[in-house]
Amino acid sequence: MEQGNWGNQIEFVLTSVGYAVGLGNVWRFPYLCYRNGGGAFMLPYFIMLVFCGIPLFFLELSFGQFASLGCLGVWKISPMFKGVGYGMMVVSTYIGIYYNVVICIAFYYFFMSMTNLLPWTYCNNPWNTADCTGVVGSGRHLNASLANATTTLVAGVSEVVNRTKRTSPSEEYWKHYVLNISDDIGNFGEVRLPILGCLAVSWCVVFLCLIRGVKSSGKVVYFTATFPYVVLTILFIRGITLDGAINGIKYYLTPQWQKVLDAKVWGDAASQIFYSLGCAWGGLITMASYNKFHNNCFRDSIIISITNCATSVYAGFVIFSILGFMAHHLNVPVSEVADHGPGLAFVAYPEALTLLPISPLWSLLFFFMLILLGLGTQVSATNNTGESKTCVGNFFDNHLSGVVVSTHLSVFCVQAGIYWLLLMDNYAASFSLVIISCIMCICIMYIYGHRNYFKDVEMMLGFPPPLFFKVCWRFISPLIISFILIFTVIQYKPITYNDYVYPGWSLAIGFAMALSSVICIPIYALYKISRSPGATFRERLKNACRSHPKWGPALQEHRTGRYAPMASEDTVEARPLKEKEELKEELKEEEKEKERKDEISLTIQGSNGSTNTHNNPNPSA
Repeated sequence: MEQGNWGNQIEFVLTSVGYAVGLGNVWRFPYLCYRNGGGAFMLPYFIMLVFCGIPLFFLELSFGQFASLGCLGVWKISPMFKGVGYGMMVVSTYIGIYYNVVICIAFYYFFMSMTNLLPWTYCNNPWNTADCTGVVGSGRHLNASLANATTTLVAGVSEVVNRTKRTSPSEEYWKHYVLNISDDIGNFGEVRLPILGCLAVSWCVVFLCLIRGVKSSGKVVYFTATFPYVVLTILFIRGITLDGAINGIKYYLTPQWQKVLDAKVWGDAASQIFYSLGCAWGGLITMASYNKFHNNCFRDSIIISITNCATSVYAGFVIFSILGFMAHHLNVPVSEVADHGPGLAFVAYPEALTLLPISPLWSLLFFFMLILLGLGTQVSATNNTGESKTCVGNFFDNHLSGVVVSTHLSVFCVQAGIYWLLLMDNYAASFSLVIISCIMCICIMYIYGHRNYFKDVEMMLGFPPPLFFKVCWRFISPLIISFILIFTVIQYKPITYNDYVYPGWSLAIGFAMALSSVICIPIYALYKISRSPGATFRERLKNACRSHPKWGPALQEHRTGRYAPMASEDTVEARPLKEKEELKEELKEEEKEKERKDEISLTIQGSNGSTNTHNNPNPSA
């Protein structure tokens, strides 16, 4: 190994991990565990990781790297399935919309931490109720509670003793102050101006990231990739030293077998794997397109997938140790200590921060960490990894609708915003991801041909895919996904937020969002078939599925074997009349391009229009 390569390799791995690990690990994973009974979620999660997550992660990396094209260009492998790429773009847009809402909440808590005393520490605030019980030192809590003495005396001692549900200051701060939640999804209420302002700040920061492009900045990754683990470790050490923490960890690790048989739990595990790893977003394919052709993406997929999911599990230990302490202090079961919604992390983490010395400082660091995690994933989800001008164009082309909906309509900034956030999380980017991945597997393995793809991977990596991945790509992953979808439909239950049941019209909106990405696949397939040459439908279908002549490695030096250039005229004559003119023009362009490349350095055109020099190191997925 050449001198300096070890350092470059470490930076490469840290950069890859930094892109993969995001808010989905420290925000979405814990609340899904909590909603699905703790340990009942872990078994399906690891099964989905082994048999679907890692294999499909490797499939997408190898797919994009082999062709050096993004989520639309790679479908030269079978043009009829280009709708899969459009579906990925729709899903990525939805995720970008509501993901940025979570980032804006992190910004809100970050700004509110700029104080001598965190506002969710005690129960003596105007938004607190009689059910609030603080978890900070009894002496100071007693002084703070004197402000509520009159209310407590009127309520009576018996009411205090027989109180069925006590809440923490952080939970009441979240529900009654940050959200000021309404009683129905249709009751929008007033716009929460602080949240709206933070959402605008969040979009501005994302825009600034896009306008400058996302480039590896050397030693900076040592901070951005390791800083979250430092903060999580501090919270973990503090959490496990608290009374009752062991009860929370037991709840986290102990399976509830009656829930393991619930298809909803398996569906949530599948969606979380796809969500946290970024499968079916399109971002993995796009970012892999910037790798060198012979980069070992198999190694990358193993390292990043395991690190990503290990981070989720680690964050779960942090959350549930704190939940155990809160349950012990409030004298309630762990399953009832907080809301089951996506705001769980904004209840448990802030509660833990109040127990640390100099809590405002740690609160600032923690929410700064969340912002870094969120922005890293948010920017990569928008498929922007190139030059600044192209980034801005791609941002406005693909995500302008997201900005309009998120900022101007402000549906997430009203009092009913949390209901809409949960609706979009459950429908817009949940089962759509697994359906898109399943169809991608079927296309590559059965339309293009598994033997062809295995040869492509071997030509690129120097070794064929391991047998386990071959079996998963062809059989196990599609079958598992299909069974989960079938049983989820059979056991379908409308989503709820604690005791609130969503009305039918809101569920219809959710299904419409889910179908809007999947429907791209059959619509484009019918369009491509109608435009393909052929006298019969069968001939048109066959031509629509056939690989494009330009499918394969982007550089001529890598186009060997069956991708080696053939005689120009023979290639043209062998095609139908409608394709001859197009092929002649393409061949002429290729000859001109070859002449230019003899004089200048070779370049690869990225999926978003950015130029990536082949001789330079590139950021990996």
